[in-house]
Amino acid sequence: MWQQTLITLRARPRGFHLVTDELLAGLPELKAYRVGLLHLLLQHTSASLTVNENADPAVRRDFERFFNTLVPQGMSGYEHNDEGADDLPAHFKASLLGCQLTLPISAGRLALGTWQGVYLGEHRDHGGARKVLVTLQGDKA
Repeated sequence: MWQQTLITLRARPRGFHLVTDELLAGLPELKAYRVGLLHLLLQHTSASLTVNENADPAVRRDFERFFNTLVPQGMSGYEHNDEGADDLPAHFKASLLGCQLTLPISAGRLALGTWQGVYLGEHRDHGGARKVLVTLQGDKA
């Protein structure tokens, strides 16, 4: 069985945000899958998806500090700046982290580890709502 849906995540400020619950709220049909895969494609070039710590918000703040140090804003020598100083660094961060995830489904739930959650990395100061194309494949119960 294959199924596809588009989920629009609400706009968030720059930073790393736990979006697992928002994604699951848009996927009530997930409960019907006995086993399968959930593929997430973030349809943007200035934001990212990753899986990491879901309990301590300090981890998400530290992610933001780390990536801002790794890819600082305002460096000279780059050409792409039509959309503001945060745009090219956002593209770099998105490429480093990626825009897609494939996650296992088991017994109608995401088979994430105890402390794992899905992050949206919002790399623009004002990125707006973000679209995620979700593809479910697997066997229903």
